[in-house]
Amino acid sequence: MPKDVSSRPRYAARLNAFKSSIEPGKKATVENLIACAGKVGGLDAADLNYPDHFTDHAPAALAAILEDNSMALNGLAMRYYTNPGFKLGAFTHPDKKVRQAAVDITKKGIDALCEMGGSLMTLWMGQDGFDYSFQGDYAKMWNNNIEALRQVADHNRDVDIAIEYKPNEPRAFALMPDVATTLLAIRESERPNLGVTLDFAHVLYADEMPAHAAHLVARHSRLLGVHLNDGYAKRDDGLMVGSVHPVQTVELLVALEHMDYDGVIYFDTFPDQGGLNAIEEARTNLLMAMKLRAVAKSLSANTELEEAIARQDATASMRVVAQALYRE
Repeated sequence: MPKDVSSRPRYAARLNAFKSSIEPGKKATVENLIACAGKVGGLDAADLNYPDHFTDHAPAALAAILEDNSMALNGLAMRYYTNPGFKLGAFTHPDKKVRQAAVDITKKGIDALCEMGGSLMTLWMGQDGFDYSFQGDYAKMWNNNIEALRQVADHNRDVDIAIEYKPNEPRAFALMPDVATTLLAIRESERPNLGVTLDFAHVLYADEMPAHAAHLVARHSRLLGVHLNDGYAKRDDGLMVGSVHPVQTVELLVALEHMDYDGVIYFDTFPDQGGLNAIEEARTNLLMAMKLRAVAKSLSANTELEEAIARQDATASMRVVAQALYRE
């Protein structure tokens, strides 16, 4: 099994981002993608996509590949978009048989996860939504979504199920587009092993403040995963950590310090879209994350900052943050 890295900070990155760094003549197999991630230095965990990354390898073989590259398994992420049958929805498809097929493949993914010794399954429900007025029965779609979440959560109560919300794409409107709607779905599902994964860029273009969203999750559910990236709040840009919103990133990291979050920080970035070297991009993400986490740690117990926040004195709090971020 993969080595235990729970005693130190853990970082993971989007494996498919490394396709552009595969050596010429080699195929972008999951084995080669993991090997590329292992070359970064500092990435010590990985998320695998189900069923995509399991096409040519059994769970035990993938666990061995991770171990060979000194990486631990963080968890699995379900991917429904590779099946054209789910274009109208996975958990909310109008055909009951298709909905059940989505639930069943998710259960198989959970079984594969358990076989590898993991306990975190992330659901990104990109297909579950609508594009037009009068396209769907909102009440029925919501009910079907809740029922599917209950089935998935009940399949193995020892596995945490994290919902990664996103406002849209590929659908014009997602059924769970923001933190409030996601928490409402979790509350209605009434399953203790449900929680939330926050994706920084998704939160930004849901018009939310990342630290505020994290506090709401901690108050009403559980924060099961954090995807760090950045963007211009118009779409899922997947830019490097702290490249656009360093202050908001630090505020989120301070919130994680206060919440005692000890999970993996996952770099969900897209170097392939801009032709960047994926290994070097991952190294930059690591450097930025570690620098900003150090700043966050110094601010998490800063009395002057706490007093300024208590007064809602933004001028004073920004001076404290500026001194921590931009030391001379």
